[in-house]
Amino acid sequence: MASSPPPRPQMRKTRFVCISDTHNQTPKLPRGDVLIHAGDLTNQGSLSELQKTVAWLEKADFEAKIIIAGNHDITLDAPFYDAHGTSWRFPSPQDPAACLGLLTTNASPSLTYLQHQPASIRLRAPTGPHTRFTVFGSPYSPTLGQWAFQYADATAAELWAAIPTDADVVVTHTPPRNHCDAAGAGRSHGCEALRRRLGRVRPRLVVCGHIHEGRGAERVRWAGDDDGEDGWLEEGCEVWEDAGAGSKRQSLVDLTGRGEGKGKGKGWRGLGDDGAETRHGMGSLGLGGRSKGGGEAGGVGVRREEGEERGRETCVVNAAFMAAGYGEGPKRFNKPIVVDMDLPIWTDGDDGEG
Repeated sequence: MASSPPPRPQMRKTRFVCISDTHNQTPKLPRGDVLIHAGDLTNQGSLSELQKTVAWLEKADFEAKIIIAGNHDITLDAPFYDAHGTSWRFPSPQDPAACLGLLTTNASPSLTYLQHQPASIRLRAPTGPHTRFTVFGSPYSPTLGQWAFQYADATAAELWAAIPTDADVVVTHTPPRNHCDAAGAGRSHGCEALRRRLGRVRPRLVVCGHIHEGRGAERVRWAGDDDGEDGWLEEGCEVWEDAGAGSKRQSLVDLTGRGEGKGKGKGWRGLGDDGAETRHGMGSLGLGGRSKGGGEAGGVGVRREEGEERGRETCVVNAAFMAAGYGEGPKRFNKPIVVDMDLPIWTDGDDGEG
């Protein structure tokens, strides 16, 4: 007699506040459970810049704070700084070990700094959601000029193979290609190899930055067999419309479904089968009509336990705070993007540490 599958875990809303490309700015942040910073903490990664930014992050009131570097944080890429650091106008020579030391657990216990590695997070505060998730964070971006944490196209697939298949949240400095990565005349600057890997892993949430003009959110519906050669193909995509633009409202992406049909936000915009634009409520990730390229939007699923199917959708958020490209015209700023997402509640009987 076949055994019945284990019960699906209880879910609870968890609020993520997402930001990237602050470049020495220390904006006021909305309240939430988890803060994600997707890189370019500074302009060039000097010790004084990092001290200012780390002090701001430490004071931020979040139960978990997940931080990665970006191409501008050059001292955090010690080999790059050793080879090219004299090209920057630092007031004095920098010590990469001292700069990196600001972000270690011993120096900043409230920060989880990830440099191309995963972590398991459990929210333990008595007043918090008491949920859990697995995150992978990486500072890398495709080579463009002479900057830190860059890689050549030839090594991209091997690099992104490090993203574990059980990752619920992926934080990368670069966007995936064709999603929140357009700059200039609409040209895509994201990474194709990352897009393909995400199509196999199918995390629930991807947070990135790097391309300031690409700020926004898209939800991608994956097609094909999870384990087949076409597992990374896309069936459709919807674009988020920011209810916070030009108003005092938060820039909220609601992936819980609780806002479905209640007129919260401006919703998602896609293309129906006839090519006409359609609009959908903010609702659950995977709910709400048809998506660009056709196909019914389906459920994203929950955290993938052993034997469970991968999700069918991923929400990609480019959370760039700087609104224009670095050094291009007067400084303009975006709001942090708030993401509400249901995650499993952990219990004392769960395996592993978080």
